[in-house]
Amino acid sequence: MKQFFKFMFASFVGTLLTLLVLLFIVVGMMSALITIGQKDQLKLKENTVLVGKFNTPIEDRSSKNPFQNFDLNKFKSATPIGFNDILKNLERAVDDPKISGIFLDLSGISAGFGNLEEIRNKLIEYKASGKFLISYAETYSQSAYYLASLSDEIYLHPMGGVEFKGMAAQTYFIKQLLEKAEIEPQIVRGPDNKFKSAVEPLIYDKMSEANREQTQQLINSVWDNFVQAISESRGIAIDDLNHIADELVLTTAEDALRLNFVDKLAYRDEILAVLRQKTGVNEKDKIQSVSFSKYATGKSDKASLSRDKIAVIYAVGEISSGEGSQTSIGSEGLSKVIRKAREDDKVKAIVMRVNSPGGSALASEVIRREVELAKEAKPFIVSMGNVAASGGYWISTNADYIFADPATITGSIGVFGVIPNLKGLFNNKLGITYDKVLTNKNSDFIDVMEPLTPFQHQKIQTEVVRIYDDFTSLVANTRGLRQSYVDSIGQGRVWSGIDALELGLVDELGGLEKAIAYAADKAGIHEYKISELPEIKDPFQLLIEEMSSQSRMRSVLKQEMGEYYYYLEYMRSVLNMQEIQARIPFYMVIQ
Repeated sequence: MKQFFKFMFASFVGTLLTLLVLLFIVVGMMSALITIGQKDQLKLKENTVLVGKFNTPIEDRSSKNPFQNFDLNKFKSATPIGFNDILKNLERAVDDPKISGIFLDLSGISAGFGNLEEIRNKLIEYKASGKFLISYAETYSQSAYYLASLSDEIYLHPMGGVEFKGMAAQTYFIKQLLEKAEIEPQIVRGPDNKFKSAVEPLIYDKMSEANREQTQQLINSVWDNFVQAISESRGIAIDDLNHIADELVLTTAEDALRLNFVDKLAYRDEILAVLRQKTGVNEKDKIQSVSFSKYATGKSDKASLSRDKIAVIYAVGEISSGEGSQTSIGSEGLSKVIRKAREDDKVKAIVMRVNSPGGSALASEVIRREVELAKEAKPFIVSMGNVAASGGYWISTNADYIFADPATITGSIGVFGVIPNLKGLFNNKLGITYDKVLTNKNSDFIDVMEPLTPFQHQKIQTEVVRIYDDFTSLVANTRGLRQSYVDSIGQGRVWSGIDALELGLVDELGGLEKAIAYAADKAGIHEYKISELPEIKDPFQLLIEEMSSQSRMRSVLKQEMGEYYYYLEYMRSVLNMQEIQARIPFYMVIQ
């Protein structure tokens, strides 16, 4: 009996503690929801410093999910600010009399080079206001320094440094892993798609010469634009910058100071003194500051009263059939959004922000058709972000005008199919066998539990060739090019935005704001509101999705595995491919 009460008491205490923990979590999350409800109530004091500390990945669009990256230790949300709100903040800060300047507190920054380019261009516009812009870091990564290089004053910790070593594109290959697991990746691609390297990690243990050629040209183009910008900002010759990168000259903070990469070496307390001096604050008084995330919750004084709208549609992630999500493109979901904007009489023009490596060719065509219909009704402009390639380019083709950033990865006009043969894994590794009966010779087409027959392989091959012909024909017709020319620059090859402009694949270099201005001009409107689509889901619905076992497991794996998580996702994507694919090389990391 004593043991019974002992265990009953322990169970009661455990249940009580669990309830208390859940209560604290709910209180913390409700606090985050209240913060959302306080939008437009942000009150700033005079001489406030806007602080940019981008220590979470910058996505195309700010999440309204207060439970994303929720910190259970501090009971507060660490929801990252999106690229869209960063641009709005910088524009708003120009005319905000309460903002005296911007302090970029930088070390690392996780963002694609396309988005970085647009943020940097917006900082150039901000600087024209005459308000100060200063940067500080213990160590600057290359991406962080790209933004910092614009600053009026660049400060660096005396024991810190500046990473400046050039760019490298790295791809992991899993051929040997698949061999050990006895998984056979059955690849079907067009005979001329030599640059369609998305499947190379499955069948090779290093880059093919064609892939090496296209990747080298891609990173050279991005790097040339990178050093050109820094040369103009810091007055350092491009040849000198390349020498510094080649020889890894920047080994110490003193090197960075001597070579004019930074203006002064300083500790954080000295930076605070600089900020006090710039804002007229006494030594013992608190510096008034506001983070980019919090500043984004305020209401802009420049909000238009016009009934006219420009719809900005975010097409972000891999393309597949279905509804999609905030991080993936579903053909049904995105098509409904485009159709809604087309049928809304208040929407005078549409800008689709594409940041996608592609995916299902069929799903891409479903979306493209909706773009074609929308274009017939009103101006339809595409703004390409970090990546708009393969399927991401496919859905862009029917736009009236295409903008790309210099560092946008685009093109990759090509298709392929991957059908994994899992027979060896199940039979030899797991000890699982199977048997079946058929009514016809190919009733089991396609079966991942056994290899394709030559006849089945040829059937898929014919379909791949047909879809590639459709792709090149589509690009030729919409871009006013010869199909033979499109084939010569296609074959799965990726290009930078700069190269894509020269090749005729895009119309102009520029970012999202330039695309919006162009759309307004084409629509003949001067006053308008921006309507961002798809609409953000209700926070409680997002909570339910966040608490799902699959979502939670992915979140934990991503946190624990870091950059290697993306290769796990690669394996998952390969095993889940159901249709002919139009994708760029998977998870190529440019450092």
